[in-house]
Amino acid sequence: MPQTRLGLVPSILFFSRWLQVPLYLGLIVAQAVYVWYFMVELTHLVEAAFGSKDALEIILKNVTPAGADTVKVPPETVVMLVVLGLIDVVMISNLLIMVIVGGYETFVSRMKLEGHPDQPEWLSHVNASVLKVKLATAIIGISSIHLLKTFINAHSYEPKVLIAQTVIHITFLISALAIAAVDRIMPQGRAHAAKAAAGGGDQSAH
Repeated sequence: MPQTRLGLVPSILFFSRWLQVPLYLGLIVAQAVYVWYFMVELTHLVEAAFGSKDALEIILKNVTPAGADTVKVPPETVVMLVVLGLIDVVMISNLLIMVIVGGYETFVSRMKLEGHPDQPEWLSHVNASVLKVKLATAIIGISSIHLLKTFINAHSYEPKVLIAQTVIHITFLISALAIAAVDRIMPQGRAHAAKAAAGGGDQSAH
């Protein structure tokens, strides 16, 4: 099929999508910062487990809310708070990957990963609607980790903070449900759901 020749203005508008590339490269740098932060926190955890008082003081300072006295909790609770913080970093990193890879694939250019052994399963059927739902789900997961960390260390927070975080988390849940419902109602959402179901049926048949 012959390639359509675009006019000057349509060409400028179409190629303007490449202006997003520096933004995605910037997010890759942000992810590298998160990796460094993860390794620093993991190092402190290991050092504290082997009896380093300096590492333990740094950990207690990190898990103590701003303006509050240093938390006094059992060692296993401190470890749990640190591990939840590490999980939080990983989930944010996953969110960055979805935005970088999915956003580039959806809004900039095809990566042509069909048949590649390392192609993410979700990338094979990604579009703007699917990306919104996945991002909303990831944000709910991150919010859940933050809420769990808050409730484990609830005595360090004021009641209004606990209520506010709970309300915000419920708002995220309602927003994600609304996005998923709208995606189901729209014709392309129904078509995508049917296609995904058919693909799952084919895989189970094999």
